[in-house]
Amino acid sequence: MDSFITTFHIDWQIIIAQAINFIVVLFVLYFLALKPLKKVMKERTEKIEGGIENANKNAELIKNTQKEYEAIISKAKEEAHIIFKEGKEEAMTKKKEMLEEAGKEVEQIITSGKKLLESEKTKMIEEAKKEIVSLVVLSTEKLLESTNTKNFDEKTLEQIKKI
Repeated sequence: MDSFITTFHIDWQIIIAQAINFIVVLFVLYFLALKPLKKVMKERTEKIEGGIENANKNAELIKNTQKEYEAIISKAKEEAHIIFKEGKEEAMTKKKEMLEEAGKEVEQIITSGKKLLESEKTKMIEEAKKEIVSLVVLSTEKLLESTNTKNFDEKTLEQIKKI
């Protein structure tokens, strides 16, 4: 081995100095470069994991919000349907009431019209009777004027006046 050391001119002091230099550079690089790099990588990994966790939470929140939205929309549709149905029923009830009221008014109009017609009919019959009586009296007077029997005239006039 001595021949190997002398052949290649190996100096143990230089090798030990180089090993010490290597170890010093290794420690310096470790503390100045590798340790901060590990710290940055660890922080970045934590940040990415936090982002993934937040994304999962947000996805869950979105699912819950979507379910709430669908429930609210469903409830609103049901309420709208109920309101529409109630409105329709109320409109039908109102329509029925209005038709009944209109029917009653028509009945009243017909009844009052019948009464008015009946009173007019009675009035016309009375007027016709009076007219007929006056025509009978007139025709009788003319007939009596044409016949000159006094006895007959007086009896007939009395009977006509009784009528």
